[in-house]
Order: sequence, then C-alpha cells, then structure tokens
Amino acid sequence: MLSLDEVQLTQLKGVGEKLAAVLHKLDIHSLQDLLFHLPFRYEDRTRFLALNQFRVGQHGLFEASIVKHSVVFGRRRSLEVIVQDASSTQVTLRFFHFSAAQTRQLDPGRVLRAFGEARLGRNGVEFYHPEYQVLSGDERHEIPDMLTPIYPLTEGIQQPRLRSLCKQALSWLDRCDIQDLLPDFVRTEYQLPALKHALKYLHAPPTDADQSALFEGRHPCQQRLIVEELLAHHLSLLKLRSKQRAHPAKPCSPTPDTRTLEARFLNALPFTLTDAQQRVANEIKQDLSCPLPMLRLVQGDVGSGKTVVAALAAIQTIAAGGQVALMAPTEILAEQHLSNFKAWLEPLGITIAWLSGKSKGKQRAETLALILDGRAQITVGTHALFQDDVVFQALTLAIIDEQHRFGVHQRLALKNKGAGLVPHQLVMTATPIPRTLAMSAYADLDTSVIDELPPGRQEIETFVLPDTRRLEMVEKVQKSCAAGNQAYWVCTLIEESESLQCQAAEDAAAWLTSQLPTLVVGLVHGRMKAKEKSFIMAQFKAGKIDLLVATTVIEVGVDVPDATLIIIENPERLGLAQLHQLRGRVGRGSKKSYCALMYHAPLSQHGKERLKVMKESNDGFIIAEKDLEIRGPGEVLGTRQTGLVEFKIADLLRDKGWLPQIKAIAAKLEPDSLIEERLIGRWLGERSHYAEV
Repeated sequence: MLSLDEVQLTQLKGVGEKLAAVLHKLDIHSLQDLLFHLPFRYEDRTRFLALNQFRVGQHGLFEASIVKHSVVFGRRRSLEVIVQDASSTQVTLRFFHFSAAQTRQLDPGRVLRAFGEARLGRNGVEFYHPEYQVLSGDERHEIPDMLTPIYPLTEGIQQPRLRSLCKQALSWLDRCDIQDLLPDFVRTEYQLPALKHALKYLHAPPTDADQSALFEGRHPCQQRLIVEELLAHHLSLLKLRSKQRAHPAKPCSPTPDTRTLEARFLNALPFTLTDAQQRVANEIKQDLSCPLPMLRLVQGDVGSGKTVVAALAAIQTIAAGGQVALMAPTEILAEQHLSNFKAWLEPLGITIAWLSGKSKGKQRAETLALILDGRAQITVGTHALFQDDVVFQALTLAIIDEQHRFGVHQRLALKNKGAGLVPHQLVMTATPIPRTLAMSAYADLDTSVIDELPPGRQEIETFVLPDTRRLEMVEKVQKSCAAGNQAYWVCTLIEESESLQCQAAEDAAAWLTSQLPTLVVGLVHGRMKAKEKSFIMAQFKAGKIDLLVATTVIEVGVDVPDATLIIIENPERLGLAQLHQLRGRVGRGSKKSYCALMYHAPLSQHGKERLKVMKESNDGFIIAEKDLEIRGPGEVLGTRQTGLVEFKIADLLRDKGWLPQIKAIAAKLEPDSLIEERLIGRWLGERSHYAEV
C-alpha cells in the first residue's frame, strides 16, 4: 500500500509547481505534511443568522441578495457591495483588495452566502473582506454539516483553497497507508485515539464537537498529536546529544599546573566566589576532564558572576594544552569580556587574541596567524570567529555567551572548527530560560544555574511612570549625579531602522545636555565606530561621564559599579527579558540602585502586564516564565527564524504537564529505532538538521 509521505502534492487536483512552491513555505512537501498542517481554530458555519441579529464583533453566516455595488474613493479605494436579506436589513460588504472579474461577478439581484465579522463602518454595520460564494439556485440551502477549519496561511494561498486541498488529502487516508507511530503501550496507557481517527476529526469536527476543548487544545484527538509531536522533538534532541557524544573530545584533566594557575587567579580577585559559582565551576571541571564533549548551559541572573566561572574553565583547558574561543553577540559585550580576561589572565602568562568584524588587513592577518599556530591561547570575538579563514590549531573549548542571540548555523560553524575533535561547549546566558523551555528546547544540554548574587548587592527598586513626567526624571538624574553617582538614559524605538534609533538617541542627548548644563552627557549607539564606542564606555567606566545616553546596545555585559539609576524610555516596546537585561546595568556595586520605566500612554494590556511584572520582581526566572507566557517560546529563545521550537500543534506552555511523561516514554523506546527516525521525519522534517548545534 502506498505511504502518504510518498505522495507528491502535484498529485492533488489543482496543484501545479507554482502552488506546490507556495505550500513549501508552510513546510508542506507531501500529502502527509498536508494532513499534519492542522487548523488553529474553527468557525461554526452550520446555521444562518438574519442580518438584523448581528451584533458588532460577532462572526456569522448569512445569505443575502445584492442590491448594488460601486467602487468608492476615500483614503483607500474600496469595492462597496450593498446586500439585503429576508428581514429587509441592508448591510455593506467592503473589499479593499479586489479585481475587475470579482466586480463583474457581483451583479445586483444575485444571491450570495457570506461569513464574516460585523463591524461599525461608514455605512453602519459592515463586513470587511467576508468569505463569500455567489450561489446558483440549487445551492441555496446546502450548509456544512461540520465546523469550518481555519488553517495557518502564507502569501499566495487563501482559506477556501487550502480547505479544499485538505479535504482532498483526507480522501486519500482510506486508500493509502499512514503509519501510527505511537507505540501501543502509550495509546493504551493514556487512552489516546488512533491516528487516522484523530486526523479526520481535527480537519472536520462534527457540529456537536466540544468547541471549548478544541479551542484550549484539550480534545483527546489533539492530545494524541501533541504527545506524538513532543515525543518527536524530544527524540531529536536526544539523538543530537548521542551524536555529539559519539565524537571524541580532548580530556582536560586538572594537573598541578592547573591548580597553580587557578590559585593565582582566585587569589588576585577582589572577591571570593559564591557557593553557587563554586558548585557550577566544579560541574564544569568534571565535564572537561572527560574524553566526551561537554555540552553545558550555565544560566545565571544579571551580575551573578558567570564570566569568572568561564575563566576557570578556560584556565583548565589551557593548562591541558588546548585553545579557547569566547564568542559574544555584540562588540561591546565581546570587548567587555576581552578587558576582563586580559586583566585576569594575562598576568598568568596567558596570550589573548581579539577578532571582530572590524579587524582588517595586517592586524587581522597577524591575529589569524596567532590562532593557527596556537600562540593565541584564548581568542575573544564576535561572529567573526565563524568565518572560513579562522583556523584553530587545537580548539578545545568554545564559550558562547548569550547563545540565544546567535543563529543556529553560526553556532554549528564554531563547533566544526575543532580540528578532528569536537570542542567542549560552554553556553552562558543571563536571560534565564524558563524550566519548561530548558526541559524541552535544551534537552541535549546539561544545565547549571548560578542562583546566588555576590554578597553586598542590593535589589534594584523599579518604578513605572508616564513620559509626561520627563522633567521630574531629569531632576532625579541631576540630584543622583550631584551625589557622585552615574546614570543611563536608554532610548528605544519601535522602528527596526537602526538609523532612526540612533537619531532618537542623538536628539535625546542634545536635549539632556541643554537641560543638565552642569553634567557631562555621553552618547553611545550602534552606528558609532567600535573605537569611538570603546572610548565612550571607558570614559563612563572611569567616571568622566555622568549621564550616558544610549540605545539598547548597552543591553548586555556593561559593568559600571557607580551607575545607580537607569531611565528606559518606551519600555512597553521591549520584551521582559530585554528590560530585565537593561535594568541589570545598574546595581552592579553595593549602592542602592533605581530603574525608571517611562512609558508612552496609552498602554496595551500586554504592555501593562509586562511593566507590572518588572515593578514587582527582580527574579530573572520569574520574569522569564512571564515572558514565555506573554510572548511564546519562539521569541523567548530567539529561534523563531530557525523553526527549532515552532511546534505545529503542541504548545510548550499549555502542554508542559506532558514533558515528564514524554521523557519516560522516550526512555522505554529502543534507541535508533525506525520508529524514532520516522517520528522525527514526520514532525520536524527538513527542520531536524537545525538541531545540529
């Protein structure tokens, strides 16, 4: 019997190469993919409403006769169609996108059936772009006997076309084989329906279906597919882990040299490590001593001291004769790491090289030579470390900071620079990843958490105020700086354009300079040259600048102990994780610090929620959980562009209760079984290679 994953889309009626290419954008490459492209909601089109029954905001099905149509010109050209039903009520159907052929089809006197949402428009009740069909006499009273599915779309295909294709695909279900990949013990234990039944039901639910269960993802037919998708995702990560572990790595067992270097490093620090730092450092030490590649994620809130732990890992690697690469997503953060590592490790005789996109000509050639012959024991840089001409003699440890900011292919490129051996990977983030995501998206990594701030650090007090009180904040900056402190003023803009963001920061800096004539105001933004940025940051750190006006380039890594006040403009435009990172620029010393979130009214519901969370909590993990609730996993992890955690039906937040069971189910399956391969192929398809990080 023919298998559905072997049936090409072009075998469906009406699908040529052009439409197949549109479907590929939805990750639909076969008939099986089409069946697993599930509706995200349903509409009840099984009963008619009279036009006089509609309330504004209500969706419904109606039949009416066309009274007249005309093209009207206002701010936007539109096709206006006046219709009337048996209740003698007239409403307007309005189309902003229409063709001449469509206009000719809508002649007065013809009857149409339409479904849409009633809105208030210029002519009273209007329906914008309703779905409709012009009826011939024998069609008048045929109505669907099931709920109408609404599918995720892409440019080039509309709902009716996709619905008709899914209907065709369902008709193939009885003549072709679709393998039920969930083992019998799972279906029995959790009382889950068979795959064929679940697919047929979800594409065409009967009118008496429990709509609230379908809407909330609780229906047994949805649960059947949710379990299968979560299992496929989990198995792909386990497969990745075993694949990584199948390659040897250089073991870096501690030697007397290691212990000497470590002792000299720790004795020179102006602080002692917290218990949490020591615990995580020991976990890394054990991993590095093994001949298998370390895969460890270190999470720690802003200011918890992850960099010191990374430096200890670098010392252990170098003492064993290996090279280290430390990669950061922005030049400012990479430079901060360079400055710390030079101050800490150069006195120990360790050679540190710097490589960024701005490294050019002779200087770049010299750095590449140092890396190639192994004289550069640590190379600090940005994404420039991925480039083909960067060749390491013996890359043994890759430290990746703020890893969610890098594209998956970039991380893969660094992993491949291990010259025969796979480098150990230490991934660090100051954006706490909710436990829910860590269990699923990072199932291939061991996780360590630095859950303790250094002693003496005080909680940052956060307050929320409208931008109409801007002058009050200027006064607060004046008082704070007069008392010997420093401040940040962060400008954010909703526009993606970097030039507009920089312009806003320049305008703010000019205005603040005029308002605060006794203070030194500095400016830093993404369009400045690296040298210029470094100079300004060094001046600020040295206390020669009182107020630093900046865009969000200062989001990560900048460490100025005397900065005790940060004002963030338009915080409602940023995600919680980014706000938490920005707030972490203050409170780096023992002085009491403050964060002002200065919003522009009116606030959306999401905006209010975000600012409330920031005001009430300083705990990065609580904030991360809330961020996940508000924005969803794809955005929180920064993997939306890769499809890594973009599920077809599962929802990590809603379905997190399944995760422990999924782990247990996976443990009972035979490793490397055909079932495992097919599950991953079915649910991740072409996206499964993205996991190879």
